[in-house]
Amino acid sequence: MSPTPAAPGIPAEFAAAADSVRRFDARKELSIDEIPAPTGLAPYAIALAADIAPVRHGRDSDLGTGRFVLLYDPSAPEEWGGTFRVVCFAQAPLETDIGLDPFLADVAWSWLIDALDERSADYTSASGTATKVISTGFGELAKQGDGAQLELRASWTPGGLDMRAHVEAWGDLLCMLAGIPPLPDGVRLLTQRRTSRD
Repeated sequence: MSPTPAAPGIPAEFAAAADSVRRFDARKELSIDEIPAPTGLAPYAIALAADIAPVRHGRDSDLGTGRFVLLYDPSAPEEWGGTFRVVCFAQAPLETDIGLDPFLADVAWSWLIDALDERSADYTSASGTATKVISTGFGELAKQGDGAQLELRASWTPGGLDMRAHVEAWGDLLCMLAGIPPLPDGVRLLTQRRTSRD
């Protein structure tokens, strides 16, 4: 598949990178679509949304969901360390006992780094947060019982213009958070742990 020519006014560097974002190899467990990119973060951006299949029409998946945004600023902001910056989000429900694990946030961060390394993604300046939420239903929501959720927000500066490995690593991360075994050899899972709160 040949690269899409840059539209008038779109920098060729960003057009090439955006084209590579659209040419990722999607895992069969994921439903991924291009969505409107957030505004105000950079002069140019492309964004993807992913849900763990099956997806119910018009809403995020109950099994896991995420967003991937590639930002481009030709001025190369000092805090980025380059002209591109990836910003991603991945979220999945957990069994409550797994959510109580004090090392869960550390493990989730290691999954991101492992996924990037397994996909041979070239990157620097990775940063982010891992948040776990434990919830208990009361009143009319008491029948839902206890629940837990893990959310990872991360960013890094990619090297080069080919972003496919970065998108694929983000997809692997989302699957790992949802308890789906990873595709690349060597990426470890804490446990197979998806249960429904229905």
